[in-house]
Amino acid sequence: MMIEFQSVTKNYGGDEGLSNINISLEKGKIYGLLGPNGSGKSTTLKLIAGLAYPSKGKVIVNGKTVNRKIASEVVYLTEVDMFYPSFKVKDMISYYQTQFSDFSLNKADELLSFMNLEPERKIKHLSKGNRGRLKLVLALSRTASVVLLDEPFSGLDPMVRDSIVKSLLSYIDFNNQTVIIATHEIDEIEPLLDEVIALREGEFIGKFNVEDLREKEGLSIIDWMKQTFKE
Repeated sequence: MMIEFQSVTKNYGGDEGLSNINISLEKGKIYGLLGPNGSGKSTTLKLIAGLAYPSKGKVIVNGKTVNRKIASEVVYLTEVDMFYPSFKVKDMISYYQTQFSDFSLNKADELLSFMNLEPERKIKHLSKGNRGRLKLVLALSRTASVVLLDEPFSGLDPMVRDSIVKSLLSYIDFNNQTVIIATHEIDEIEPLLDEVIALREGEFIGKFNVEDLREKEGLSIIDWMKQTFKE
């Protein structure tokens, strides 16, 4: 297994962010991490990225218990902008190349062109949507085995979001990478997903194959979510 949660609980003060989670994720799949706000989606991603640690249990990536050093094997696109505003787009690309040995300049150039981003433009002059595109460029230019995308389409123009979502597939190496997407844009990403993981109030509800949901249950992910979270 690429990623394993072994009886993982994460406490924040007196509150449980996650409660006794056991899940295994395989290589070469795209997972959708679903649930209402506060269900534990971002906490799950941070635990895989080594930015938070379990209060109990273990998170294992590529056979190793997660710590800060896992950053060399995990891409984490956060919902929050993490940029130097005075940098130009090309400066941010250069910075990432110095930080991550798996960063591909060729892939970055290809993605910049696809995303219609000008290398000479200052980040502080980019719209929220274009900052979102730059975050995707930086994340997808790495070849790390785990790719975590937290609300990656937030702020993107709905007119271009669909083409960007579809293009994601061509920038993922399914022989070597596992992708987890936490998002509210479920309609658009449904065609990408192999499996969905559902969380509610820090508890693991289930992991389901998207094709099985469609074929056996006759449900889209949206329908299934409405049914699952209606209580």
